[in-house]
Amino acid sequence: MRRVGVLALQGDFREHARSLARLGAEVIEVRTPEQLANLGALVIPGGESTTIGRLAERGGLIEPLRTRIHQGMPVLGTCAGMIFLASATTDTVQAQLGVLDVIVERNAFGRQVDSFETDLVIEGLVDPVHAVFIRAPLVAKVGAEVEVLARIDDRPVMVRQANLLATAFHPELTDDLRIHRQLLDLMEG
Repeated sequence: MRRVGVLALQGDFREHARSLARLGAEVIEVRTPEQLANLGALVIPGGESTTIGRLAERGGLIEPLRTRIHQGMPVLGTCAGMIFLASATTDTVQAQLGVLDVIVERNAFGRQVDSFETDLVIEGLVDPVHAVFIRAPLVAKVGAEVEVLARIDDRPVMVRQANLLATAFHPELTDDLRIHRQLLDLMEG
């Protein structure tokens, strides 16, 4: 059984749950540390990264999340999820897991009105992915163990580090399930 959690504190967790269910995963909405126990993988969705961080702190989730990630649990962080996974941001101090060796620039492409969609070439995928960027971050600095999988104008927007995948875009807002499938592949590989 492929049991995948979606951090359901804030943001577009329902859309991720639908995508994962379409791939045959049993989806658990995670709101407490106890719900992390029997997961094979986790998605940290887009939303508002400072809010996700605050709610994770209040709910006692920060250390249990770090522990499960260090134990090898595969995680996909999208948009705000990328920020939450990162070691730091360029502009603010906020609650972060610090498990992904990147520094992220929040709202790097501008405000809500500057949101956009584009076809994105991703390393390892044959056809481009239609990517939706909403108040999107980008990776300003990449650590030595981090592999850049996609870029826009030579700026990283998708990365992988061991059991972690992170995107600046929202794969859950399209019908393309390949990014979610990559997470399940990490779980099975």
